[in-house]
Amino acid sequence: MPDIHAVLSPSSSARWLACTPSACLCAEKEDKTSEYAIQGTSAHALAEYKLKKSLGQPTEDPTENLTYFDKEMDDCTDSYQQYIVEKLTEIKQLCKDPVVLVEQKLDFSKYVPDSFGTADCVIVADDTLTVIDLKYGVGILVDAEQNTQMMLYALGALLMFDGIYDIETVTMTIFQPRRDNVSTFSMRKSELIDWAENVLKPKAELAYKGEGEFNAGSHCQFCKVKATCRKRAEYNLELAKYDFEMPDSLEDDEIEIILSKADEFISWLGDVKEYALNQALQGKLWKEYKLVEGRSNRKYKNESAAAKIVEAAGFDPYEHKVLGITAMQKMLGRTKFNELLGDFIEKPQGKPTLVPISDKRPTMKNTAKEDFKEEI
Repeated sequence: MPDIHAVLSPSSSARWLACTPSACLCAEKEDKTSEYAIQGTSAHALAEYKLKKSLGQPTEDPTENLTYFDKEMDDCTDSYQQYIVEKLTEIKQLCKDPVVLVEQKLDFSKYVPDSFGTADCVIVADDTLTVIDLKYGVGILVDAEQNTQMMLYALGALLMFDGIYDIETVTMTIFQPRRDNVSTFSMRKSELIDWAENVLKPKAELAYKGEGEFNAGSHCQFCKVKATCRKRAEYNLELAKYDFEMPDSLEDDEIEIILSKADEFISWLGDVKEYALNQALQGKLWKEYKLVEGRSNRKYKNESAAAKIVEAAGFDPYEHKVLGITAMQKMLGRTKFNELLGDFIEKPQGKPTLVPISDKRPTMKNTAKEDFKEEI
């Protein structure tokens, strides 16, 4: 049996709850630490220090030892610390002495075999339990609603305090500063326990044993075997029944079926291509494919030396333009950026995008149809 802590981790719970056999398969694969993960670790260490310091808890400044640190991280962790302090101020209006735990290890092995996790911040105030999680990533917007990782953390905290406090309500918050995203979801304690008993526990037992049925979907995104999974291939190849006909030969309901799977289909194709390339780079010889040298762009052997030569010839070798917004904010820091340039920033209307009706963004108003009406 592989390391079971890696099998049933809270962060991958959305996947192993939806596709129980994937848990053990992924655990057999080597973990690859990404640059983004290391950056997130640094941000969490800094956030822990700042929060503990503001709460008067023993702590040491980790800044000098962080792998990553910049003004953006400094500002984001400040925002996280300030958010929790403000939340505590609100809570103290109803409860004079709430319990606040930072980077608290939680055990939920009662429902998930040999599994535990660490919550960034847990606040217990009489009948309310609050769990707050810092997400430093910027690529994916994280929603707290029915978020299984957060529900596991809440469950672990509930198991720790329920015998001491008469908890009735559980509140879970995702704090994602680089996306200006604060997402909160609340549920009754009875609802959380019902989910744990009737959904979580039976599926976790299947996942622990590597049993159950494979199930493909959006949860495949971070699966380690996603490129070679037959169920995922079958799921995506359902589109082949349309023979990729031109849209005007399809009925509306058929087009909507294709739209519902298009993003995952494209992602799957990319994963398969990347897998095949990596295998070839490791020496595999595919029957109908070969490795060739791709297109490359010219570059200076020594950029600074080239610039000096051009300057000596009487020309200006440099481009002069204002830094992009992201680069400017990184240089100035979020607070200083807002102070100096807040009034100079605008956000134009985004490019029209077709999304499922369940998407939380509001429907666009100025469609071509409405523009036409205005002209009449």
